[in-house]
Amino acid sequence: MNWKRGLLICTLLLTFGLVNAQSPIDNRPNYEKNPAIPAFKLVLTDSSLFTHTMIPAADYTCIVYFSPDCGHCQYEAEQMIRNMDSLKNIQFVWVSYRDFNDIKAFARKYQFDLYPNIITGRDPEYAVPSFYQVKFTPFVALYNKQKQFLKVWDKGVEIPELLQFIHKK
Repeated sequence: MNWKRGLLICTLLLTFGLVNAQSPIDNRPNYEKNPAIPAFKLVLTDSSLFTHTMIPAADYTCIVYFSPDCGHCQYEAEQMIRNMDSLKNIQFVWVSYRDFNDIKAFARKYQFDLYPNIITGRDPEYAVPSFYQVKFTPFVALYNKQKQFLKVWDKGVEIPELLQFIHKK
């Protein structure tokens, strides 16, 4: 009887191993598995609501996840504003989970409201950083005209590098 029990256990282990081997876990990031812009709802700095479906048409869409008190995020904003003449074909969506007043102060400091291609808001549901599994800010994701994923810079992007990438496309 003992050998039958051993045979059963071996058979189960072998079967489980084969099933496991046939269905590997997909460890790719969400944005590679699901290349469309993720669903999100933002509260904009004017307190209006904004969703991913409302992103205006543009040659490119750039999602920037940031923290208002992050030095690298401030640098990213400064560089973007300085180079805005070269970035007019990109719709920027600056997203944060931080305090709403801090987000508004950040947008005001960099005068984001002067640029029609910049949207800034708070992600109260934490959808954006969850989707991208953000570890550092700024986190930058770029999408094409069809709003399909192109590239991620998980520690921010230098504007010349962004422009070079776009001009290669």
